[in-house]
Amino acid sequence: MSCMWSHTMTVQDYQDLIDRGWRRSGKYVYKPTMNKTCCPQYTIRCHALNFHPSKTHKKTLKKVNRFLSRGEMPDNAVMLVLSTGDLINSCISSIIVVLLILGKGADPSRPLGRKAKDIRKERRLQKEQQKQQEAESSSVNPVPSKSSSNQPKSLEEFITESLPNDPLHRLEVRLVPVSFEDPDFLASYEQSAALYARYQMTVHGDAPYECGESEFKRFLCDSPLEAEMAPDGPEVGYGSFHQQYWLDGRIVAVGVLDILPSCVSSVYLYYHPDFSSLSLGTYSALREIAFTRQLQQQSPKLAYYYLGFYVHSCPKMRYKGQYQPSDLLCPETYTWVSIERCIPRLEISAYSRLSENAHEGDACALKELGRVLVLHRRTVMPYAAYARKRKGSNDEKEVEQYASLLGQTCAERILLYRA
Repeated sequence: MSCMWSHTMTVQDYQDLIDRGWRRSGKYVYKPTMNKTCCPQYTIRCHALNFHPSKTHKKTLKKVNRFLSRGEMPDNAVMLVLSTGDLINSCISSIIVVLLILGKGADPSRPLGRKAKDIRKERRLQKEQQKQQEAESSSVNPVPSKSSSNQPKSLEEFITESLPNDPLHRLEVRLVPVSFEDPDFLASYEQSAALYARYQMTVHGDAPYECGESEFKRFLCDSPLEAEMAPDGPEVGYGSFHQQYWLDGRIVAVGVLDILPSCVSSVYLYYHPDFSSLSLGTYSALREIAFTRQLQQQSPKLAYYYLGFYVHSCPKMRYKGQYQPSDLLCPETYTWVSIERCIPRLEISAYSRLSENAHEGDACALKELGRVLVLHRRTVMPYAAYARKRKGSNDEKEVEQYASLLGQTCAERILLYRA
């Protein structure tokens, strides 16, 4: 794996880097050595504008909306107690249930209960009969059909579907810039850090010292990206953000995002473990895709949602390929290839040149090492000038490897520090 420490970086530079297979963790920027690792990691992006939720995605959205509307949690899930009053009500309900179970049983004079399967079957038959009657009626008195009724529901419609005006639980999604000068970020910092620690210890089994405040800050608050506002950019600007999910006045999940010129890049998600049965990983990804679509209306070129790395050789990491349509980045040409065309190749070999064009190469391959920019003794200079100053320097191979991984374009913009 190749890695470097980035003190500061423009959003365009980072956009160009992730389009060459780089990712960041805090200020640590790294690139897997694809042809040498046992589990190659391919950068994956989703076409946000053309995204349509799958059946699994729709089920997740409905599950969350049922919880928000009526407080329903999936089977075998433990409900989070929000107050003492809730605890008392819960205990009373439990007592009632116990009394019913220990009672005399069903009343023999009442008709037998019907199975849920039979009830569903009857309802389905009724719907089919109703459709048939409507079809017969329309053939006699044709009614113009609405074009919108033939179109599938959008992701945004599924997100808000079935939510009443006065739901039992209120969910608010807030976007705050990762900046200790931002009042909203500062006001929620301690609560957010505590949630991160709870998530890491419960879900990933971390020890307390592994997920303390300093680790939280280094991993999810420190960012090399310079916040930037652009005339043709989104209203919130570019940079690193925390998308906070507030449930009834407190944070229950946080998605860490980078907003870049061409995409929203997902960095990390952490959430309250008591809500794990709501599939918040899937839910947040769908909300982030919807957010990308919203930003695209303000900045037309911002049209993709990056999910990090897709690892086909690890079945548990294939879920990222379910957000369709999506592309994988070819590790040799750095061009995008539809995931449907990639999977047959990856089934044969964990590492594969994904581009089908045998003559295609890296468009940004290093051609002129002398033009690579370096920072030496507080002075910016091309590598050729630096090499003349340091005649005895033997770092040419190291600099060449660095520049080859960045590509000619980035190597001429990003400064490489030389002592």
